[in-house]
Amino acid sequence: MFQPIQVAQYTISPDHRPFVIAEMSGNHNQSLERALEIVDAVADTGAQALKLQTYTPDTITFNGSSEEFYIRDNNSLWADKNLYKLYKEAYTPWEWHKPIFEHARKRGMIAFSSPFDTTAVDFLESLDVPLYKIASFENTDHILLKKVAQTGKPVIMSTGVASVADLEESVRVLRQNGCRDLVLLKCTSTYPASPESTNLLTIPHLRDLFDVPVGLSDHTMGIGAAIAAVALGAVVLEKHVTLRRADGGVDSAFSLEPDELKSLVVETERAFLAMGRVNYTLSPKEQNSLQFKRSLYVVQDMKAGEPFTPANVRSIRPANGLHTRYYEQVLGQTASRDIQAGTALSWELLKSDRVNE
Repeated sequence: MFQPIQVAQYTISPDHRPFVIAEMSGNHNQSLERALEIVDAVADTGAQALKLQTYTPDTITFNGSSEEFYIRDNNSLWADKNLYKLYKEAYTPWEWHKPIFEHARKRGMIAFSSPFDTTAVDFLESLDVPLYKIASFENTDHILLKKVAQTGKPVIMSTGVASVADLEESVRVLRQNGCRDLVLLKCTSTYPASPESTNLLTIPHLRDLFDVPVGLSDHTMGIGAAIAAVALGAVVLEKHVTLRRADGGVDSAFSLEPDELKSLVVETERAFLAMGRVNYTLSPKEQNSLQFKRSLYVVQDMKAGEPFTPANVRSIRPANGLHTRYYEQVLGQTASRDIQAGTALSWELLKSDRVNE
């Protein structure tokens, strides 16, 4: 079984509330002031971590004009966009990282990033990030994996667009290069992802297959998938966040607004607390509620010697009378004395030689 992972003041493990990562991505819309507003909004939700993406257009793609450098998918949020121009619009200037990270830490959050090439790792090391995230499209880039693993810091890796064989190879590369603490995130790399394509049942399988903590990088709308993921063992949850979807931005369409992120933090913690353990023992409060279970009561005034019938004996609340398992045994027997309606039935009220049969 895997060991808990300590990241600054937070512990990632099945015994701790879900570690919620708010992904800013390019939702700052090229405004540092807006980026810092997002930091404050995220901190107010109770999320533990804020994540950036560290690349430039030149470190993530090539400024090409041929068809292969365009997104030709009519269902994509970025249909017909040139990759270089898209990433130029979406990237976070590297000189912004330090003030964003410092502000996030000041607000009590962990701040880190997804590097997209080795120069980004060197840059993030200069900022002393406490962990790294590997994005889905980079999870088979062995050059990047080796560089990140060699930092010796915890790694969270999304598993989108990767086969089991791909993941086995990538995990091996990370392990062989010094990665001790690893979390894998189930991820469907479509934007937005549909619930039907999310396949959350992969989460426990992923955990058991690689013997690592698991989580969800969630691109669905809303928070339902994240809550369900916790019930299936997710210990890390990642969601894109923006101030207002109406403001636009490269990832705004599938990002949560702050009040929605706060609901995710609250409801996933409730899901975590509700999971508990296998238990059939009554809690003290449940013990107090035992009195409201049903039992046998006399519900009509009865004279001594009068027989008990379905009309004068009923199963009702509270539980002060005989157990309902004795109902058939009681019927046909007679009252040992006059009984007032509303009296809990007891063996002393029955006059019969068959009482103890």
